[in-house]
Amino acid sequence: SREPLGVLDAWMWAREKRGADGVRPGQKESTRWIEGYERIAEMAAQMPQTRLVYVADREAGMVAMMRRASELGTPADWLVRAKHNRCLPDEESEKLWDFASNGAALGEIAFTMPTRGTQKARPVRQQLWARRVEIADGKRRRISAICVVAREIGAPEGVTPLEWRLLTNRDASTPEQVAELIDWYRARWEIEIYFHVLKNGCEVETLQLGAVDRVERALALFMVVAWRITYLMRLGRNCPDLDAALFFSADEVRGTYLLSKKPKPTQPPSLNEVIRLIAQLGGFLGRKSDGEPGVKTIWRELDQVMTAAQTLKALREEGG
Repeated sequence: SREPLGVLDAWMWAREKRGADGVRPGQKESTRWIEGYERIAEMAAQMPQTRLVYVADREAGMVAMMRRASELGTPADWLVRAKHNRCLPDEESEKLWDFASNGAALGEIAFTMPTRGTQKARPVRQQLWARRVEIADGKRRRISAICVVAREIGAPEGVTPLEWRLLTNRDASTPEQVAELIDWYRARWEIEIYFHVLKNGCEVETLQLGAVDRVERALALFMVVAWRITYLMRLGRNCPDLDAALFFSADEVRGTYLLSKKPKPTQPPSLNEVIRLIAQLGGFLGRKSDGEPGVKTIWRELDQVMTAAQTLKALREEGG
């Protein structure tokens, strides 16, 4: 269902200026990927009946993170996109990506790549390979991992074929197991949506606050706001018939209908009905071909709905 359940941890820092040698002083930014896995590992100890998976893009595809996971006993699975076409200790000339995709494909998967920026949604077919590899960890030891290659076939003319190369601790020797890993990696797009809301909807990069502690408090608040918007978007699609009152106050629902110039509903509206009305205020046309609202049309007018709800409450208190 890919519903965002919340934010576990946040790593906040300010980049130092580069020195004369072109190097930034202070802690390496890559440390955050190792700390991210450590936070997941801590949670895994508290949730022994739940499988936790650390999914990250290229920046996390470093030996130091894999080594740290091994040192901790790998309490949580990890799946990262491979950044480097590494040399393999036991292969004289063949590198990681060619080695992993050598031989016949295990199978194929098909899915729809969602709209991203100016790129429209399109169907994708990929062939799958998976092979166990040994990676040198830089300390005269080796890390055992599965390298997955998912390579698009039949891409439209003029479109770069989609190819993912992933590394994971999970065993994957069947098409079903590899397809599950691809599905996990595709879920990472939800993180991109979340940060899209945080940066562009909440406009956190335009904050002009004079002290670091104020910036951190503001970011903490906006991170909750961004989560709520992405949560409403996803839940409105997955569970459209839920009662809107589970997520919106009576004043927020009433404010939505007033701003939309719609009559007050005679029956409790569903979550999807209220979200679509909010999105229509933000520019969503609601045609059959438009699908469901995205986060952008929701965030555009959600603050107006909040203002309308506050106004209704103030008028009620003044008259009461």
